[in-house]
Amino acid sequence: MHSALHKLYRRFSNAVQTHIKCWLKPSNLSLASGSAIDLTRSRTALIAENAFLRQQLIILHQHSKRPKLTNFLRIKLLLLARATPNWKQALLIVQPDTLLRWHRELFCIIWRRQSKPKPAEPRISTEAIALIRQMASDNRT
Repeated sequence: MHSALHKLYRRFSNAVQTHIKCWLKPSNLSLASGSAIDLTRSRTALIAENAFLRQQLIILHQHSKRPKLTNFLRIKLLLLARATPNWKQALLIVQPDTLLRWHRELFCIIWRRQSKPKPAEPRISTEAIALIRQMASDNRT
């Protein structure tokens, strides 16, 4: 009984996942319909998407078959993806989940660095401490 329910649940969850993937898959528009949609988008969005695509082309031309992305290139891709409204459709060289993972890792690094306790500074400056010690040694009473 338990295994039958488990199999039914697996089958149902696989069907749901397949349907969700189909719904979220970007549409393959023709050149004319894609251009018509681009006419409705803002100039800033188009420039950001072009910069995002251009950066990916630069990465592909600089490296061999499988590009090895440095942290600097990852950060550039993250910043350009953030400026692009439909970055998932424009992302070609890595999977969207990979880019999201890089974003989470960068977020953790930044917050870890910001939340580190800063070294405690003495309340009195070092010059004042030296002056007090000198005065104490000069005037024993």
